[in-house]
Amino acid sequence: MAVEWDTPIESGAIPESGSHFDVIVVGGGPGGSAAASYAAMAGNKVLLLEKKKFPRDKVCGDAVGGKSLRIVTELGVRSLIEQTPHNRVTGITFSSPGGQNITCSLPIEEIENKEAGYALPRIQFDYMMFQKAVEHVLSSGGSVIQNFNVNEILVEGVENAQKITGIVGFVGNKKEGVELSFTAPLTIGAGGYNCPVARTVTKCYGEPMRDDKHYCGAYREYWVDVEGIETSQEPIEIHFIDGVLPGYWWVFPVGKNTEGKTVVNVGIGMVISEMNKRSVKLKGLQKSIIEDHPHFSKRFRNASMINGSGKGYQLPFGSPRKKPPSYQPRRSAMGGAMCVGDAAALVDPFSGEGIGNALVSSKIAIKYFDRLKHQEGLPSKLAEEYMKEIWNTLGPELSNSFKIQKMVRKKWLMNWVIGKANKKPELKGLLEQSLSSKEAQEELKSTWKLLKLLLF
Repeated sequence: MAVEWDTPIESGAIPESGSHFDVIVVGGGPGGSAAASYAAMAGNKVLLLEKKKFPRDKVCGDAVGGKSLRIVTELGVRSLIEQTPHNRVTGITFSSPGGQNITCSLPIEEIENKEAGYALPRIQFDYMMFQKAVEHVLSSGGSVIQNFNVNEILVEGVENAQKITGIVGFVGNKKEGVELSFTAPLTIGAGGYNCPVARTVTKCYGEPMRDDKHYCGAYREYWVDVEGIETSQEPIEIHFIDGVLPGYWWVFPVGKNTEGKTVVNVGIGMVISEMNKRSVKLKGLQKSIIEDHPHFSKRFRNASMINGSGKGYQLPFGSPRKKPPSYQPRRSAMGGAMCVGDAAALVDPFSGEGIGNALVSSKIAIKYFDRLKHQEGLPSKLAEEYMKEIWNTLGPELSNSFKIQKMVRKKWLMNWVIGKANKKPELKGLLEQSLSSKEAQEELKSTWKLLKLLLF
């Protein structure tokens, strides 16, 4: 029986103002839901706060990569995904500014064994993650509040010895809602690119939170009847189009609707500093691709956009900063608090994928907290250890993606590389293996290996 995602999620009674918890999680997206679930599964009394009320949409490319599968399985969500409309990703099709295409396919055994990634609308994925988190949190004696707006992050202590101790906010809006405050020795920031916990962490240390060279603007629409996309096992498409570089245009099938038509997430992303320099409006740029591009306009001539599906968002990249004030990619923790996912600026700077890193960082964060040892607050020393582990774990991949992001700025280079991959089976094979093989990914990091494949 298919899982539904269009009914409200009952999250229980609202706790009394002044209540104390072991862990407060700000944000109910995938990262926040995972953090709340892991914290509750470890025996903590958790307060999970979400500013919207489920079901709710989230602007995204909707891809859930292989990195996420182990964690969604541990949390009991994977079986729910299998029962909801989704696309089983069979590979990735790339195109260069010159119009050359290459499709890198995942090994067939991974697709058959359901080890490949998914693409499904975030309104579905986030619903299932949050629903499972509510179950975990309530069963461990915690509380969940939807439609809650955090107004203030509570901080105690003096400079260089500060710690976050809780939050103040309102159910609904400030004018009509009643002010509520809650405390905990650990607050997890999972509130996205503008998370109030992340803002407080960086402000307490006088460090910048935002850098437009490392922020991406994104715009997404849902379409049906796109030519060439018919089944629920399709490759996702990433197109490096002249005028969109250094960003890319994507076409991601995400499953079938109630009429049996394949729904496609069509979107565009670009680094914000570049958008500002060129005065680019992503919605208009996408419209021109769909209507005027010599190849893509043909694929969309009989397609229809789903009304109201056009929405924009921002993504904080995890690309390394040249001269970081302290930690890479930016400070994301302090005494009493850790940030995860987008709130910690962990989005892949090449692919734009953030769910996998959000889930990984959430699992890592919770292992640093012990409710018995840390009743006076998560020590700042452990917050520093968390930031180091995050970068040691995700930094090599994020740094490599940043190098690729810089490479795709050069149109001639993208044309040459994709042209070579089409002619050299060994290079194409390595690219295909890299979609699932850690060993192949390591080989791609080797400058000599790539040069040898490209030049000889």
